[in-house]
Amino acid sequence: MKGREKASLYLVPTPIGNLGDITYRAVEVLHSVDQILAEDTRKSSILLNRYDIKRPLQSFHNYNEHKILAGLIARMKEGETFALLSDAGTPGISDPGFLLVRECIATGIRLECLPGATAFVPALINSGLPSDRFVFEGFLPHKKGRKSRLEALEKEERTIILYESPFRLLKTLEQLREHLGPERKASVSRELTKIHEETVNGTLGSLIDYFGPRQIKGEIVIVADGFSNKRTANEQADGLMNNDE
Repeated sequence: MKGREKASLYLVPTPIGNLGDITYRAVEVLHSVDQILAEDTRKSSILLNRYDIKRPLQSFHNYNEHKILAGLIARMKEGETFALLSDAGTPGISDPGFLLVRECIATGIRLECLPGATAFVPALINSGLPSDRFVFEGFLPHKKGRKSRLEALEKEERTIILYESPFRLLKTLEQLREHLGPERKASVSRELTKIHEETVNGTLGSLIDYFGPRQIKGEIVIVADGFSNKRTANEQADGLMNNDE
């Protein structure tokens, strides 16, 4: 790592599917740090072995980050350098990392986030929906707060991006249809960068028809068009004309 001051913590994006999508700089950083923090050491080992990276691995995930946070900060203050990996994509984006970053900032520890993969960007571009203004909602709450979040999205004018598991895809699409309307333009991307990558564009109603009878696998990104008073008025006028016919 020549020519720039070393950080104590590097947040290193990892490929969301195709292992060839990692950057040269990410590989260089992973070779150089003292310790790698991984959300799942088994999954991260596959990537590290691919690029012959032999640095010590330590688990860092939602269930232990509060317990080990103080110890990691103390080690960074003593001069150790760390890289943080999530299973796929950029740490801190619907993955562990926020607490560690916040504590580094609060204690004056230098950190650096490398640019790299995150699933919602290719999904947004593939959707063909406006990408100049968008809101990333991540995963909706499973129970408490879910209804209020969906209600808040009803009049959201920006393009809406959600993450979802394959097991809850149909339920989420049905709830979005209820709150946003069946004719709202939307897109579902899954298995991005993998062999079975698929993006389906249409309306919430047509996406439910498409995915309803299918067994879905892979990580899911849902993109939905934002609310538009003008579009809604036009749709209502079209509906009246169709009724007259």
